[in-house]
Amino acid sequence: MKRKLLGALLSVAMVASLLVGCGSDGGSTTTTADSATTETNDNADAATDTAADDSADTAADTEADTDAAADTAAAGGKIGISMPTQSLERWNRDGAYLDEQFKAAGFETILTYSDNKSEQQVNDIQNMLAEDVDLLIIAAIDGGALNTVLNEAAEADIPVISYDRLILNDAVSYYVSFDNYTVGQLQGQFIADTLDLENAGDKVYNMEITAGDPADNNAPYFYNGAVDALQQYIDAGTLNIVSGQTEFDAVATEQWNTDVALERAQNILSSYYADGTQLDVWLCSNDSTALGVSQAITSDYAGSNSVLITGQDGDEANLKNIVDGVQTMTVYKNVSNEAIVTLSLAQAMLAGSTIDASLIDSFGIDCAYDTESYETTEGHKCPSFLLVPNVITKDNLQELVDTGLYTMGDDGYLSAN
Repeated sequence: MKRKLLGALLSVAMVASLLVGCGSDGGSTTTTADSATTETNDNADAATDTAADDSADTAADTEADTDAAADTAAAGGKIGISMPTQSLERWNRDGAYLDEQFKAAGFETILTYSDNKSEQQVNDIQNMLAEDVDLLIIAAIDGGALNTVLNEAAEADIPVISYDRLILNDAVSYYVSFDNYTVGQLQGQFIADTLDLENAGDKVYNMEITAGDPADNNAPYFYNGAVDALQQYIDAGTLNIVSGQTEFDAVATEQWNTDVALERAQNILSSYYADGTQLDVWLCSNDSTALGVSQAITSDYAGSNSVLITGQDGDEANLKNIVDGVQTMTVYKNVSNEAIVTLSLAQAMLAGSTIDASLIDSFGIDCAYDTESYETTEGHKCPSFLLVPNVITKDNLQELVDTGLYTMGDDGYLSAN
């Protein structure tokens, strides 16, 4: 709720407390000035009557404001939805699902895509503020580039939900995403299980790593989750990063761009594998980077073995690659469910409802309420609703069909509905 409503409620409470103080003293006024005690009881009674009348007017006005706010929440409101880009398949899905969910619930929406340009996203959000939105939902291009506009939102009393990517500003009210560290853990554990690294003995597997956008707060979580799951095997020499490129900054991919991932993968293959060295695994943080790596391996890898390639998101091109055996797995995040959780949270926020773990019951979705893992600034915890991702391989593609969000053709390929 906007702060003017809270201010009105506080004003009523203050007036009411003053009236209680006045009435308890048998009609005499209580002030901090000694000279005020010389006022007559008639003047005191008149002042009390005036205060009572003003209080009644204030209470009536506040009640009207409260009723109006409740009516607005019940009937919907205006929601600003700011997505980073349409160049990645998943953000088109996110934007469409959010827009659909909020409109179906009676809200007016403003949906924008910012072409992966932070300056444009700032302008888009400023325009939303000028349009008097009641709440902002933002998937940031750069989690640290929105401070000015989010401060403007805070000054205008507009609540903010940080969607999927955490924004590093304390104006953020809540964070809705998947458990990003777990996404990486699933990728790393899949590699460990598939190669049976625990029982590898003297066997050595050669691996390379492609991580995500350094401007995306989620990218280090994905990377750390995967590397933590594999670190013991890296330390033991069972997994060998031939290029020596292991640090996040060395393996990061600007804007999750497929062409950037492709070019780097081609350079690694020509520099370290052209002599016939076998590549066994390529850990990719998401599907757009996996697509570039897969293209490089298909065109530039000298070896004849199948390379285990991970991903995340369930993009159509990558699901096709999984069917064809080019990519091995993807970590699927049902962004339709993410939109449902975001809608329920927004409705609770606008209605002034209590928001805690009990809200999860209204989702009907596997989700956790986390108040410790994420910070918008150092020491400032951001309460988060984190959904649960799952692993998709060629063997369980039917699970995606069962969501109702994909259709499987006669050729076995999936297309998003």
